[in-house]
Amino acid sequence: MDTQQRLYPIGIQTFADIRNENYLYIDKTEYVYRMTHSGARYIFLSRPRRFGKSLLVSTLHSYFEGRKELFKGLAIEALEKDWTVHPVLHFDMSVAKHTDKEQLALMLDDQLSGYERIYGLKSEKDKGPNLRLKRLIETACTQTGQKVVVLIDEYDAPLLDVVHEDTTLPVLRNVMRNFYSPLKACDPYLRFVFMTGITKFSQLSIFSELNNLENISMLEQYAAVCGITEEEMLTQMSPDIDRLAQRLELSREETLDKLKSKYDGYHFTWPSPDIYNPFSLLRAFANAKLDSYWFGSGTPTYLIEMMRKFHVTPSRIGGNSAPAPAFDAPTERMTEITPLLYQSGYITIKAYDRIIDLYTLDIPNNEVRIGLMRSLLPYYVTPPYTTEASTTVARIYGAILNEDLDGALRLLQTFLGTVPYTDNTDYEGHWQQVLYIIFSLLGYYADVEVRTPKGRVDMVMRTATRLYLVELKLDAGTDTAMQQIDLKQYPERFALCGLPIVKVAVNFDRETHNISGWRIQ
Repeated sequence: MDTQQRLYPIGIQTFADIRNENYLYIDKTEYVYRMTHSGARYIFLSRPRRFGKSLLVSTLHSYFEGRKELFKGLAIEALEKDWTVHPVLHFDMSVAKHTDKEQLALMLDDQLSGYERIYGLKSEKDKGPNLRLKRLIETACTQTGQKVVVLIDEYDAPLLDVVHEDTTLPVLRNVMRNFYSPLKACDPYLRFVFMTGITKFSQLSIFSELNNLENISMLEQYAAVCGITEEEMLTQMSPDIDRLAQRLELSREETLDKLKSKYDGYHFTWPSPDIYNPFSLLRAFANAKLDSYWFGSGTPTYLIEMMRKFHVTPSRIGGNSAPAPAFDAPTERMTEITPLLYQSGYITIKAYDRIIDLYTLDIPNNEVRIGLMRSLLPYYVTPPYTTEASTTVARIYGAILNEDLDGALRLLQTFLGTVPYTDNTDYEGHWQQVLYIIFSLLGYYADVEVRTPKGRVDMVMRTATRLYLVELKLDAGTDTAMQQIDLKQYPERFALCGLPIVKVAVNFDRETHNISGWRIQ
């Protein structure tokens, strides 16, 4: 196909539309066959937003309706022989975001009423959504002579926006638990039940007695069921890569490097192929521009609120190790932010040590890192990430690129002097996080509290040409900061890094809420 005529399914989540209207489709039908013939009848899959969960559910819908013509030329065509038609009940919970108990009840009523009309049932609203669902399943099976398929997309959507609210969450959770409760009792009438979501609520709190639900989210055989693997991109999207390279005036190799840095890096188990964010990747090809599409499509309020609730500093979001139960824990049992960050796609698996059974978790890529820092900046420097802040960060980037750290700090000092100060700025840690956010926004490697044999460096920043060791002080002066760098011999710890080492002492002033001076050696 001529790459100029390639149609990208941006925002299109209906499998039939994608196939009938000749949109690009990354073939995931082998996974559909694997799931539906695995022996498991109740399956749950967790993936971040905009990762293709709804398209997968729609694909299952078309498959169970026996629409063989839609699957021509795809992997499942050679695998499936029967194409049995089943009645399908497909519930989309994403329409119940930002809702209350009454609106949630109306949404469930609307979706149940649609299927009741199909099967000639009178809507008995006084019986509640659980009994109506039970009657629907039994009737559909009886009328068609085939067992029923129940597909529930984004099951947790009504709960995510209130996950940090101790009063509202239990109310909405009880409504959803009531709705899902008949599924186990209807087992004789069911062929397949598939649920997707972002977070993982415990079976006790949301699925009632549905204790036979198999969670495939971290199974190796389903590692690439959502998202686009590097192999899929290189084979099924090869012409798109060439077209993008031409538009960006880069070589194919340079384009691949930029795509990888920007959108790759997701792993939902280990081992796992490299997985790209599908929403961002398709938008980049469609627009011929590398931009922050996934993060730009909306930063969930619940995430920022939960980060504040757990007092998470920006520098501690990634670079951690944990056993699987610690980061794949049910949402309501969280004692820290890690499970929500992982399940929402803001950190991902980067390595696994089988001997000690620990996973290494980190931010997937530059798109997520920069997007997170932009969202967190308002909590450290007000006003929010405005044009002024964006322009300042760009100028700081240019100064550091030209190895002019003095100019970069002068720009930052001027910027901090023009904005109102935030609360809780009278400790070094606040300013450490401010610098960490700024440096991360520049796309440079930055880390804080880096251990050395004789202490900890407040901040380390690495560019292509320099390694900066930064010591911060509050009302203690730059001489004191530089003396600490020399006394504790911080540069020796990094002698083998292969880059020139630059020592930076920065002092912040408690009264002015700004940088009062710095020394660079």
